[in-house]
Amino acid sequence: MTTHLGVLGAGKLGTVLARLALAAGHTVMIAGSGDPEKIRLVVDVLAPGALAVTAEEAARSSDVVVLALPLGALGSVPREALLGKTVVDAMNYWWEIDGDRPDLTDDRVSTSEVVQAHLPGSIVVKALNHMGYHDLDEGPRPLGAPGRRAIAVAGDDPEAVARVSDLVDSLGFDAVRAGSLHESIVLQPHAPAFGANVSADELAAIVAEFPVTSRGEQVRTARAL
Repeated sequence: MTTHLGVLGAGKLGTVLARLALAAGHTVMIAGSGDPEKIRLVVDVLAPGALAVTAEEAARSSDVVVLALPLGALGSVPREALLGKTVVDAMNYWWEIDGDRPDLTDDRVSTSEVVQAHLPGSIVVKALNHMGYHDLDEGPRPLGAPGRRAIAVAGDDPEAVARVSDLVDSLGFDAVRAGSLHESIVLQPHAPAFGANVSADELAAIVAEFPVTSRGEQVRTARAL
């Protein structure tokens, strides 16, 4: 089924996701941080067929919206336009880009829970953040094809998780369930699943083993306080 996909972020990840979605038959709107004219040439070259628009228009006109922005730019996301929307959080915290943000390094919550708190009228699902954009670009394969890679999906709303899983499948990857938004910390930087470019079985095993890893122990200790 064709999805009207909005991508907020016209960087490397955003343009790769737009290109994959177009190849899968979806319609795509992509937005940068300001005037669409600033990104039109980039979009025409890197994601031909996508429409460069404002963030507001991408949010309002799409069925599913992917946040492919620096996490520190969360405040620029058009909250009102995203009311009732399924929002895919593909963002990661990097202090070099986002600055020192204690709220984004608190192991008691996942960064996707922070995103959900900022977008209370939206349904946030964590996905498309743990695989490098170059692997995403090179990795799509048809369903059942040998060597197909997997993308983890985490969220609290079963219908939204299923919808995003279907989107992941259409892009050419197997979807692996990774629990709730609270549990989506298993997909963040410094967790073993971050950077994973593996099969569904391998990714599911990495996610399941998180509690007994050193990073998992750090998270468990923080959440026990």
